[in-house]
Amino acid sequence: MRKLKLDELNRASVEEFKTQEKLPVVVVLDNVRSMHNIGSIFRTADGFAATAVYLCGITAQPPHREIEKTALGATQSVHWEYFEDVTAALNQLRNDGYKIVAVEQAENSTMLNEFTPAAGENYALIFGNEVNGVSDEAMQMIDTCLEIPQFGTKHSFNIVVSAGIVLWDFFSKLAE
Repeated sequence: MRKLKLDELNRASVEEFKTQEKLPVVVVLDNVRSMHNIGSIFRTADGFAATAVYLCGITAQPPHREIEKTALGATQSVHWEYFEDVTAALNQLRNDGYKIVAVEQAENSTMLNEFTPAAGENYALIFGNEVNGVSDEAMQMIDTCLEIPQFGTKHSFNIVVSAGIVLWDFFSKLAE
C-alpha cells in the first residue's frame, strides 16, 4: 500500500469549499480558552464541512498566530462569527431554525450512540470551556444534551477530541 501525495488528495479549494454542500451543523464554542483547541476545532469543522463555527465569550478570534498553528488555514475556509454572549448566538441560531444541542455530561443526557439526528434538521452543537464545560446560561437554552460514552478512568475527553467524535457521528448518520 502506498500513501497518497498531497496533489492526489483532490481537496477542494477555499472557493470551492465555500460553495459546496455543508453538514447542517454549527459548532458553538462557549468560552473556550485554548487557542490551540480553537484552531483544531476549525480544522475539524473544515474536515467535516460544518456550516460554521460560532465563537462566544472569552473564545479567541482569528486572525491569531496561536489559532493558526493548529487551524492550518481552516479559519479562511470555515465561516465563523463572534458573539460576546453565548445566549445571543443561541437566540440567533434558534431563530434560524437550529436545534440547540449541548455536548456535556448532565442529568437526562442522551448517549451519543443512542441519538439519531433527523434528516432536514439543522443543529447547533455547543462545546464548553475546558474546565467548566458548557455554561449554565447555555444549558438553560438547549433542546437536548448529548453525552459521549466513556469507559476509562478519566471523566472527560479533550474538547477537540469531543468535537471530532460528535462531528463524525453526525456526518456518518446523516450521510446514510
